[in-house]
Amino acid sequence: MSPRIILGLESSCDETAAALVTSDRQVLSHRLLGQEAAHAPFGGVVPEIAARAHVEALEPLVRAALADAGLRLDQVDAIAATAGPGLIGGVMVGLVTGKALAHAAGKPLIAVNHLEGHALSPRLSDPDLAFPYLLLLVSGGHCQLLLVKGVARYSRLATTIDDAAGEAFDKTAKLLGLGFPGGPMVEKAAALGRPVVPLPRPLKGSAEPHFSFAGLKSAVARAVGQHAPEDIAASFQAAVVDCLIDRTRRGIAGIDATALVVAGGVAANTAVRGALQALATANGLRFVAPPLWLCTDNAAMIAWAGAERFAAGLTDPLDTPARARWPLDPDAEAVRGAGVKA
Repeated sequence: MSPRIILGLESSCDETAAALVTSDRQVLSHRLLGQEAAHAPFGGVVPEIAARAHVEALEPLVRAALADAGLRLDQVDAIAATAGPGLIGGVMVGLVTGKALAHAAGKPLIAVNHLEGHALSPRLSDPDLAFPYLLLLVSGGHCQLLLVKGVARYSRLATTIDDAAGEAFDKTAKLLGLGFPGGPMVEKAAALGRPVVPLPRPLKGSAEPHFSFAGLKSAVARAVGQHAPEDIAASFQAAVVDCLIDRTRRGIAGIDATALVVAGGVAANTAVRGALQALATANGLRFVAPPLWLCTDNAAMIAWAGAERFAAGLTDPLDTPARARWPLDPDAEAVRGAGVKA
């Protein structure tokens, strides 16, 4: 059978993207348009600005992605679009576009959970990664440990009880006046500083499995003006790494997994990747991380998740709703403080 070709669309936050990916892991094309300049004056993503930008950008990006691949829409086997979670205005833009393309071309629609896009993205770049694997999913909106048992089969082992690691990076960048996007700016500043500022490691050593970054974020706010920004950045990054490693080490215990995998925007941080690599080695596990461009929001991971779901016979009706919140493991036990982020 010839490889299936999936058109993927991503618009859940502030990146608009379209990609064509095959079921045998070829990325035929990928177009992405960021919105950093539009959001930089506000120090963070403004949902209404983001949604309007998606409306303007997505259709030209789809045309460009098809042209780059030398394909017509009718040569695509299915349309995969992020259906949540995310900023609901942007999610709706991408999902409605996906529905329109699927209807016009008579192709199946695959409504992809953005988190599943991250969770399966390492399998696009690493064909040897087999289920089940332990996934640390670290992004702007989520920080979770998941046992990835298979496509659409996830067991949540831990989650944040307040803020996500990526959210803490963005807030720290704003507090330090480093600019937007926050994660890369903090990492760049940290390379110039020393981790000498005493900052807390919330829940480190705790018997409960979860993450917490609100207290660390507040401590950074109190440190501003008392220490050099570069030293605060270095100290903050070191604290985040310590928390992630401590919690992940706890999660590894008693888990039968083929590998330790990291995905999501914070997975692009080299200090985080290096520490997780060492943790995996110490525990006799393979360490798998997608290439940096696959860690941040992109359409290739959505197309690949679509390919995996399509192969499993999972398609969706055209009345599938957009969702601001959509947990990968809806049966997971409720966590104190986590609310809808669980």
